[in-house]
Amino acid sequence: MPNIKIASQSLDFHYGAFQALHQVDLNFEEHQVTALIGPSGCGKSTYLRCINRMNDLIPGARVDGRLTLDGEDIYAPGVDVVELRRRIGMVFQKPNPFPKTIYENVAYGLRVNGVKDKRVLDQSVESSLRGAALRDEVKDRLESSALGLSGGQQQRLCIARALAVRPEVLLMDEPASALDPIATQKIEDLIHELKRDLTIIIVTHSMQQAARVSDRTAFFYLGKLIEEGDTRTIFTRPRNKQTEDYITGRFG
Repeated sequence: MPNIKIASQSLDFHYGAFQALHQVDLNFEEHQVTALIGPSGCGKSTYLRCINRMNDLIPGARVDGRLTLDGEDIYAPGVDVVELRRRIGMVFQKPNPFPKTIYENVAYGLRVNGVKDKRVLDQSVESSLRGAALRDEVKDRLESSALGLSGGQQQRLCIARALAVRPEVLLMDEPASALDPIATQKIEDLIHELKRDLTIIIVTHSMQQAARVSDRTAFFYLGKLIEEGDTRTIFTRPRNKQTEDYITGRFG
């Protein structure tokens, strides 16, 4: 039996009076990459942000239904949201390095969590940069500003920053949409490497990217989950006409 890392049951989400998600039932297996696809405004990013409770920061936001991590409801009273976001890291559409050194960017989450031991910080920075396939490019400039890196390097630095606190899940909201093709390929290669240790959920507008990097694909439309399944099946033999029309470019 596959191990279900994250699951939602009958998940609804409202921004004030507007309902952005409707009764979403979806499971995410451990050590798999799941792509969320669909046209702009269909609820993909909203759903992603429900998973680490980023939507809590929006006034008037409301979640109904159940969303679990390892079977535990993440919206239950008493859940430590800071700890939840340590376990479920996130990488955003645009690289957002802090105006600090490369070293301090990666060490940031560890310092926030109270790690002061220089040896532990050094080891974590080294292993996180290696895990983000960035170490060899920056090993001689760790004390330089992260803002001097290229866009693709900045995005991999943000991935290293997320990896440093040892998450179990990595959410990626269109992580390559602002990058050139070479940098995009590096991010995609990295996703293949990281799934050995992590469960990855990626929102992407690129059908080609979804087909290349994901094991499973979920198609959203107007806040509803229309179809979910093995990526190859979704792209070659979708059950739903809407899915087929979107994948073949008839709308979206």
